Amino acid sequence: MPKHPVAELRNVVLVGHGAVGKTSMADLILYKAGVNSRVGSPNDGTSFLDVDDEEKQLHHSISSHVCHFEHKNTRINLLDAPGMPDFVGQVIGALRAAETALIAINAPHGIEVNTRKSFQHAANRGLARMIVINKCDDENVHLPDLLESIREQFGQACVLMTVPVGTGPEMSGVINTVQLPDQIPEGIDFDLAQLNQQLIEAVVEADEALMNRYFEGEELSPEELAPAITQAIVAGTLIPVFCTAVKCDIGVAELMDAIADYAPSPDQLRRHVMSNGNEIEVVPDANGPLVAQVVKTRIDPYVSKVSYLRIYSGTLRKDDSVHVVGAKSSIKIHQLNEVQGNTLEPVTEAIAGNIVAVTKVEDLHTGNTVTNGSDEITMPPIAFPKPIVGLAVEPKSRADQARISNALHKIEEEDPTFLVHREEQTHEMVMEGMSELHLQLIERRLHDREKVDIVTHEPRIPYRETITGEAEGSYRHKKQSGGAGQFAEVHLRISPCPHDINPEEYFTKDRFASMRSYHYDPEWNFCFVDRVTGGSVPNQFIPAVEKGVREQMISGVISRNQVQDVVVELFFGKDHPVDSNETAFKSAAAHCFKELFQKSRPALLEPIVQLEITVPSDKIGDITSDLNTRRGRMEGMEEVAGGFTMIHAKAPLAHVMTYARSLSSLTGGQGSFTMEFATYELVPPNEQSKVIEQASQELAEAR
Repeated sequence: MPKHPVAELRNVVLVGHGAVGKTSMADLILYKAGVNSRVGSPNDGTSFLDVDDEEKQLHHSISSHVCHFEHKNTRINLLDAPGMPDFVGQVIGALRAAETALIAINAPHGIEVNTRKSFQHAANRGLARMIVINKCDDENVHLPDLLESIREQFGQACVLMTVPVGTGPEMSGVINTVQLPDQIPEGIDFDLAQLNQQLIEAVVEADEALMNRYFEGEELSPEELAPAITQAIVAGTLIPVFCTAVKCDIGVAELMDAIADYAPSPDQLRRHVMSNGNEIEVVPDANGPLVAQVVKTRIDPYVSKVSYLRIYSGTLRKDDSVHVVGAKSSIKIHQLNEVQGNTLEPVTEAIAGNIVAVTKVEDLHTGNTVTNGSDEITMPPIAFPKPIVGLAVEPKSRADQARISNALHKIEEEDPTFLVHREEQTHEMVMEGMSELHLQLIERRLHDREKVDIVTHEPRIPYRETITGEAEGSYRHKKQSGGAGQFAEVHLRISPCPHDINPEEYFTKDRFASMRSYHYDPEWNFCFVDRVTGGSVPNQFIPAVEKGVREQMISGVISRNQVQDVVVELFFGKDHPVDSNETAFKSAAAHCFKELFQKSRPALLEPIVQLEITVPSDKIGDITSDLNTRRGRMEGMEEVAGGFTMIHAKAPLAHVMTYARSLSSLTGGQGSFTMEFATYELVPPNEQSKVIEQASQELAEAR
């Protein structure tokens, strides 16, 4: 049987802005709990958790790490998440595994951009929240002002639970506001009685019976408050705030006590799953049906693929055969491990509430739900943000060519916010990430770990070509060689294809005389109409005509970009009983289409993206001015929490390819944005000529 039942488990994730000291705090906690024999430090590369080569070089986390320790008869699974917004995917996965988010704040710097994001991520996922203010022993720290700012941005539920004795470098300890000492030491900047009252009021708000007693004048003992504190944290009426100075080991022991005493266990926070299309609560019962989810994937150079699973119900045992929801066959768990930093410790079973790792199971991927054998129950998908910065990538050498796909796939497995795809129109391999720094680290990882070197550049913009007029004409393809010749003649008419049509209603004989059939492609908004009469083009060659047109559309005519929004009608042609074949008709169709396209007032279309830009409200003017220089257009704005405004806008993709860099500069790193494709629109004439000229130069160089 497991040493700790569900009620004695705690799952806590450390989140917040970078350089707050989260990993140093985790290292100190592990030392104090007896897990580690020395206090590690990210700054000198001795951290127990920051073990990747990149992390040691950079002196900060770029991946989430899992460890565990025992304290006050509880087992605490602690997840340390990176603080840089570039690695938000690691934060999202870690939040799914926890019940409590411990949001770290840098006392001298106050509430930073990723502090707000981390708090909001935790709130959106319904997690219990605690705040820890670290570096309270630094110079220029004024905690009363910082606490006021915290309560203003995160709500009046934020109440100090430990208060520093002494300020800045004079800090010597902390006092707990749950039970005040009989004698108050000097050097405290707060009214402890007022803090104690704020704490009690936040606690009783979640317990009607205690509230009635409190407002009737009864004094509530710390023993009565203890279980109610957890209830208030779960309900969100209390967000306890702790003060620490990790480098001096002040306040950390009290924080560990509070996590053990007040952080909710898995059976105190409700989780929901989808069952046959309905949302139901999943009960963390060790004897219940197995429900687990892969929350993280790591590709280890020594043990291959490692999948981290959070178990929400049931018990997972070594050598169990389990089912991955959506997969056809079951998988066997040959190795089951607890995770302690970079070390895997074999175990025979793990119950609901625990986090474990399985190795060498290729069919497991981040977000997968694992059950005893049913597809009926599914954990909600983990909503990772879409990558917004792209770079075209190609191998540096022929040797790299053979390994690049496998190497990039490994990184995709590890990082859900990193994607690789081949752009069909531009024929480029494009890798996408959350920022330029994110992609730079990917490039470094490819070199160091996979021994693959790449060359990167900004990807080509996938423009599209279209027409604004109509044209009709013919082309005769005639080729005579020593043997059989080639002959084909096609007569085509091309015209613009309107958007949002119903093909069955639009392509009728009333509109297209003598129409025999049509093929409509909704992706290209293209239609090929067969209007041949009298057998002037034999039926067996008509598919070749359409194929020739399509191939020319893919290659483009004026700018080497794909054509769309066109109707092509084949209405006449000629063949030769000996020399006609599919190749001849395909060639004739391609040449005819190309000539007619140039006579039909060709135009260029550019991709337009939808932007949602979140910035401090006092930066709105700077952002709108910058958008105007990018041919962007505002579509509205709305206020969001914390003095921020979300701006809705559209802009040409060509002008926002490096927007992340500009937004960071304009907002001091506090702005963020999402971007997704919206539509294609006509390029202004002056911009169009530039694109066409550049394409002509590239074509000439290629020759």
